[in-house]
Amino acid sequence: MDGAVGRTTATPTALVTGASSGIGAEFATRLAERGHDLVLVARSADRMNALAERLGERYAVRADVIVQDLARPDAARRIGAELDRRGIAVDLLVNNAGFGTCGRFEELAAGRDHDLLMVNVVALVDLTRELLPGMLDRGTGAVVNIASTAAFQPSPYFAAYSASKTFVLNFSLALREECRGRGVRVLAVCPGPVETAFFDTVGTRDAAIGAPMASPVAVVASALQALDRGRGYVVPGPANALIAHFAPRRPRALVARVAERVTRRVLAGTPRTPARS
Repeated sequence: MDGAVGRTTATPTALVTGASSGIGAEFATRLAERGHDLVLVARSADRMNALAERLGERYAVRADVIVQDLARPDAARRIGAELDRRGIAVDLLVNNAGFGTCGRFEELAAGRDHDLLMVNVVALVDLTRELLPGMLDRGTGAVVNIASTAAFQPSPYFAAYSASKTFVLNFSLALREECRGRGVRVLAVCPGPVETAFFDTVGTRDAAIGAPMASPVAVVASALQALDRGRGYVVPGPANALIAHFAPRRPRALVARVAERVTRRVLAGTPRTPARS
């Protein structure tokens, strides 16, 4: 879908990556409900086109689709060029796209963790770099980065995934301070397990490590409330927040050893070559 529905000149525009399902689709829905025009970015053209048409009709907003594999090293540049071609300025960036791998590091399919880092880290940084200067020039805007409760400690058998989310959290908090007083808000969202296709991608629901599943609706509601309040990060759900804020951080080697005893349960049900979302 390369067109627009119900465009108005004063309407803010939100770009959401990983928008074809789960948390991304819920962000798109709630932002359209708030009156934002949308740019939906993912690899699944059919699902995004259907969502764009539905939200455009329901909320009378413009809903553009950009099909892009964020694992490509030039992904952000290509998205930026396409936005320029369509004459779209982005006011709110939601870096939601991401996926996980699970299992012994050396047994994962070759290239899987490379792709994970390209999507979870490189594309997030590159797309922020692509769009943040325009927000700063206009003196208004926001960046929402989806991290995880995995950001708060090393997680054996999720080694690259948890490290990527630690990067997202620390990058977001640092960037927030750089943008302070310049009209741009930056928020990191750190959910626990969420009822999405993430666990189909990982290959086992044991990757939730026994924690209860949240809904995308609850996570996005918590994120938007935190953004409205100018928070730096939010951990949706009281149990997740308690663990994130009060779990010990040091000594780090001991924390990693304890974490391994918790996460080793995933090994029994984890395929050797998990598919990517």
